[in-house]
Amino acid sequence: MTEISGKTDGINIRSQAEGVRRGVIRGTGFHAPDRIVPNSFFDDLYKKDIGTFLREQRNIETRRWMKPEERTSDLIMPAAEKALKAAGVVAADLDLIIVCTDTPDYMSPSTASVVQYRLGAKHAGTFDVNTACAGFVTGLDIASKYITADERYKNILVVGAYAMSKYLNYEDYKVATLFADGAGAAVVQTGTSGGYLASQLYTDGQYHDYMGIYGGGSAAPLSEKLLADKGHLLAFPKRIPPETNGIHWPRLVEIVSDRIGKKPSDIQRFFITQFNIQSIYETLDKLNVPREKSHNIMREYGYTGSASIGMALADACNKHLLKKGDLVFFIGSGGGMSMACLAMEWAYDT
Repeated sequence: MTEISGKTDGINIRSQAEGVRRGVIRGTGFHAPDRIVPNSFFDDLYKKDIGTFLREQRNIETRRWMKPEERTSDLIMPAAEKALKAAGVVAADLDLIIVCTDTPDYMSPSTASVVQYRLGAKHAGTFDVNTACAGFVTGLDIASKYITADERYKNILVVGAYAMSKYLNYEDYKVATLFADGAGAAVVQTGTSGGYLASQLYTDGQYHDYMGIYGGGSAAPLSEKLLADKGHLLAFPKRIPPETNGIHWPRLVEIVSDRIGKKPSDIQRFFITQFNIQSIYETLDKLNVPREKSHNIMREYGYTGSASIGMALADACNKHLLKKGDLVFFIGSGGGMSMACLAMEWAYDT
């Protein structure tokens, strides 16, 4: 049995490389709505050239929006079914469903319970996770640790889902033009080789009131005034320093790399929150790794928040870009300010 030793922030961390139960991704799937919204839609809407900026600075050319009658669970179902099929399991095999979203079907109960019922996953426990756009990576972290800690958990469905088109304020073109809808899913199973290696969560809570959907909770209950003031829509009341991701994403990668005894150059593939292509490039440049190691899908699907990493992962699997033994890093970042970084050894050839 091989051991990997690392030292981070003065703490010695040791992990078994082989022989322990670890979370292994065995199947993925994603879904995007049918409606395609090109940049030209906004050029016409706002009577100005917005498409050039979106294409050159955000790497976005089109995005998908859901129908008015659709809900978040409608996005999740096709993604979940594809992931189950790819993993070779059925809904009744699931022990747990984790839905990661900040645009749930309801404030309460959880969207995961809706998905459990609709899938027919009668043996699965459920809960939602809201770490905004860091949700999918956080969900993978939780699932992996459930599997390691309790042998009763063998099949866990992790879904990142985003229905932000329902919360866009079209008076703010800088926000309305970026966001899109979708869902990405992964089935995490028990494995003793490959799979979860290490992770690091980070939050800088001073930014909790800088971006989000602030109406509808206990701090600002729904009211006629709130609706009239559009307080129930996505808002950026303050400007998060633009260098934030460029500082913390490389830092988190280095922490986790050190923890598993690897270097950033050893990483074969990065899946990073698909919000700003320039921040992704800045991160990879600081790590001295080729930009091509990041798999990006925002050109076609826009910014899909908590779904974006799961969607990018499923897209990479569909394109057979991952092979057994690849060192893969997931880096999520969202409102709060919440971040999550997770390292995984890929367990099969896609």
